[in-house]
Amino acid sequence: MEDSQGSKEKQELKLCFQSKRYGNKEKPPMEDRVKLAAIAISLNVRLRSSDMPVNMQEHALRCTRRLLDSAPEPRPSLTQLARAIKKEFDSVYGPAWQCVIGTSFGSYGTHSVGGFLYFSIDSLSILLFKTEVQLVNKKGFE
Repeated sequence: MEDSQGSKEKQELKLCFQSKRYGNKEKPPMEDRVKLAAIAISLNVRLRSSDMPVNMQEHALRCTRRLLDSAPEPRPSLTQLARAIKKEFDSVYGPAWQCVIGTSFGSYGTHSVGGFLYFSIDSLSILLFKTEVQLVNKKGFE
């Protein structure tokens, strides 16, 4: 009896996690995930973790590959690359995007639902995420 109860609780937790992760939607359709996987392979990208719609993931992968391919040799400035990706996402999807790029880094933070992507391309790891911005009124500081 306890095994079935434990199994039921695990299933409920899994459904709760999925509803939060995909913004109360089910997982993207299989055909979208297959298309994204094919794009990742063609761009030499490895998707690590994501809480982002497939079309935004595709945009990030293509944008990053385009920026890397157009960067001066032998190695692009990681700061300029991160800035360019952040500006691209700020302009297309609204403000408050953050981008971290490197060959080795740790991170721990909070992101807006549907605004997180971690992937590697060539030897670089890229963390792209959106934070929430709240306006501060002047009355609170007086």
